[in-house]
Amino acid sequence: MTYVALADRGQELSHPKSFITKYIWSQDHKVIAIQYGLIAIAVGLVALGLSVTMRVQLGFPESVSIIDPSEYMQFVTMHGMIMVIYLLTALLLGGFGNYLIPLMVGARDMVFPYMNMLSVWVYLVSVIILMASFFVTGGPTGAGWTLYPPQAILFGTPGAEWGIILMLVSLAVFIVAFTMGGLNYVTTVLQARTRGMTMMRMPLSVWGIFTATILGLLAFPALLVSAIMMLLDRLLGTSFFMPAIVHMGEQTAYGGGSPVLFQHLFWFFGHPEVYIVALPAFGIVSDLLSVHARKNIFGYRMMVWAIVGIGGLSFIVWAHHMYVSGMNPYFGFFFATTTLIIAVPTAIKVYNWVLTLWQGNIHLTVPMLFAIGFIFTFIHGGLTGIFLGNVVVDLPLSDTYFVVAHFLMVMGVSPILVVFGAIYHWFPKVTGKMFNSTLGKFHFWFTFLGTYSIYLPMHYLGFLGVPRRYYAYEGIDFIPESALAMNTGITVAAIFVAATQILFFVNMIWSLFKGKPAGPNPWNATTLEWQTPQTPPIHGNWGPELPQVYRWAYEYSVPGADKDFTPQNEPPADVEVAAS
Repeated sequence: MTYVALADRGQELSHPKSFITKYIWSQDHKVIAIQYGLIAIAVGLVALGLSVTMRVQLGFPESVSIIDPSEYMQFVTMHGMIMVIYLLTALLLGGFGNYLIPLMVGARDMVFPYMNMLSVWVYLVSVIILMASFFVTGGPTGAGWTLYPPQAILFGTPGAEWGIILMLVSLAVFIVAFTMGGLNYVTTVLQARTRGMTMMRMPLSVWGIFTATILGLLAFPALLVSAIMMLLDRLLGTSFFMPAIVHMGEQTAYGGGSPVLFQHLFWFFGHPEVYIVALPAFGIVSDLLSVHARKNIFGYRMMVWAIVGIGGLSFIVWAHHMYVSGMNPYFGFFFATTTLIIAVPTAIKVYNWVLTLWQGNIHLTVPMLFAIGFIFTFIHGGLTGIFLGNVVVDLPLSDTYFVVAHFLMVMGVSPILVVFGAIYHWFPKVTGKMFNSTLGKFHFWFTFLGTYSIYLPMHYLGFLGVPRRYYAYEGIDFIPESALAMNTGITVAAIFVAATQILFFVNMIWSLFKGKPAGPNPWNATTLEWQTPQTPPIHGNWGPELPQVYRWAYEYSVPGADKDFTPQNEPPADVEVAAS
């Protein structure tokens, strides 16, 4: 490698000289972002396959017998953990965070490129460890994705031999990878912004990723210590979480531990994790709406403080997941109240999105369709969250399909819609090619309508009291025939939605090789990533000199302007640009 000093900041970059240093052991944040994305999407396809298998079992239990009850619980556990941690967290922070932060703040790369490279490979190691649990004795853990003890580590639970060990080790390794990446994201935002890029000129995508990263750096340690403590309970016989218990007629050696302590540690991580996924999605969808409605984001400062407020409040609402654990009613009142309070900044964001669209010059491009679809889905999921945030309502609905429907609308469908919209939006910058718009629109409508066909009926099943995590529902007296027929319909819709994703992959792969040239700024966007000298951007992003920022990121449709957008780095008419 050669090291080239850049005159504008005296910064040094190592330019790769071989295929391996350019595409494998790469220190370029853009290549690392693509590596994160490809690994996350690959493991996400595993989770998709698991979910389809579970739905086929539930929809046609008498005619199709693919998995047994133990395997069903193992698939539930692996699907949930992969989707929340290994797909969404890794893709939104490791993928989009890596690609967008340096470009959007005008930096050449992450502040610590070598540590950034290590983070993606440690993430890959965590995925390999997790996938290895499919091939060990007993298979992966079937304790449910929340991994509650004592069930998780007692023999008799599927995967209690090696599955739970590999799950806990994989989580610990993932947290190491996240920490290396997260320190990069935060430091780059704070220290590597270009001239004129104040914090209040940053795009909301950067604000969402930045705040979510801080949440992760504060919340993931709770999961790390709980994983290590449970490993010690499982391997060394300690009793951090294991009470005195009789198992299969015999007194175990455990005694004095608290299963509820694990629940507190898990959800102290688990609820901020909701916003570790949601906040980047909030920021990205704000940028998509502004660009494709040709209008400045409504209430930018309010949106920034709403992101920060949601991040802070997310640490004091965790126990609304634990109303059925026997907590003191006063604690239930406290967590119900804070849950309702956190809805206020979230509602502010929704109002501002709608007001951004109001009287905008809306272009129904594929990214815009996914952004609008997200707003519908997130409002729906948020309203059902108000049900579950109330102690009295949550108790009868807990462990029913209503919880499944709410959680998957908020943490599954909503961020996935944003991920698709973001990929379609930045695909021309990453590849220099345009995707097929017609295929993209088919992909949106089939996915959006299909997911509603899955999750709207699930709310009704929840009100009927249909429990989740059951292998089959035939022959249960309190479940009516209508619920069984609806369950079959949900399965058909799930298979349809899964098959629809083929359109996305066909579109992306075909467009990569045969797509029309995109040009440097096909959306006429104002943010810095669209102003790079080359498309796709080269290593170092900006050539010999970094850009200078003169305005905020949302200068659209300004009265009297020559065009309907003004890039952040375009000098005002009365400012002379100094010669380089």
